[in-house]
Amino acid sequence: MDKITIAVSGINAADNPGPGIGVARSLKKDPDLKTEIVGLAYDAMEPGLYMDWVVDRSYIMPDPVGESKAYLNRLRYICDTQGLDMVIPNLDAELPFYINNSERLGDYGVRTFLPDIKQFRLRAKDRLRGIAKTIGLRVPKTRLVHSPDGLAGALEAIGLPVMVKGIFYEALRAETYQEAYAHFNRLAAVWGYPVIIQQIVAGEHLNVVGVGNGQGKSLGMLGIKKTSLTALGKIWTGITVHNEPMLAAAERLVKKFGWRGPFELECILCGNDIYLIEINPRFPAWVYFATEVGVNLPARLLRHCLNVKNSRLPMVDAGKLFVRYSYELVTDLSQFQTLILQGENP
Repeated sequence: MDKITIAVSGINAADNPGPGIGVARSLKKDPDLKTEIVGLAYDAMEPGLYMDWVVDRSYIMPDPVGESKAYLNRLRYICDTQGLDMVIPNLDAELPFYINNSERLGDYGVRTFLPDIKQFRLRAKDRLRGIAKTIGLRVPKTRLVHSPDGLAGALEAIGLPVMVKGIFYEALRAETYQEAYAHFNRLAAVWGYPVIIQQIVAGEHLNVVGVGNGQGKSLGMLGIKKTSLTALGKIWTGITVHNEPMLAAAERLVKKFGWRGPFELECILCGNDIYLIEINPRFPAWVYFATEVGVNLPARLLRHCLNVKNSRLPMVDAGKLFVRYSYELVTDLSQFQTLILQGENP
């Protein structure tokens, strides 16, 4: 098989990690895929830029939100200088750009494998109740607040405590009105409106990651239970689980909506009820956990795109443990200076 050059974003492997490094490690783990990884970053301090055993080359990108011309020109430059066969975007803010420009990227010879715009809109916060009902899950009380004037009404309707969520990232718990207003203002300043106010449902945090082939079938999926979280609500430790109702709901998502590409369902198990908290239309930061237990979803996605046969999925035992850790990466300042001055690390 010829070498495949794949651009991967979300390489900010910090305390609030993006999925990119896990996706890149997964692709490199498949011995039959000869992949060269191009890292796409938005800040010269993203750790993935300096992880040259995972990311072969890297580039600083313009903001993907808003005017798309600069972003397209940057991708075209990478295509012309580096060569690029595929992009796997891993940040929510990027996805509208890649979905809306998939045909133009195809003209450059660059593939994507993502949900279409209709599927992408289905999982929006204001439509979650409808999709949850369709796939057999419940949802907590939720309000979308578009201005500070609407926050008091949302808090009164739901009742404290609540989760205050940014439209793209971050979820903060608020026990009081003062906390809710502080979180609301900060998240609105960072991510814009609306800000999501959501009922807190007590129970076990369950997630499932999967990939749909766009024709109603799954390329694979894995369920886990989060056993400890960071202050930002990110998984720090987790274990594999076989929760059949949750996995069946994920299968229904893929089948009923013809889901195309990666997804993650975030759920809470409360008694016998499963509440759907979010649907992420991308790989999660813990995707490499699935790879290590035998479900290499980024590689299965790539094989599907290349018409290379996927092996039969193994039966993953419940009780496999995932532990995230941090460590120090030491490099030379000249690498950082090159990224600042040239916007790339060839």
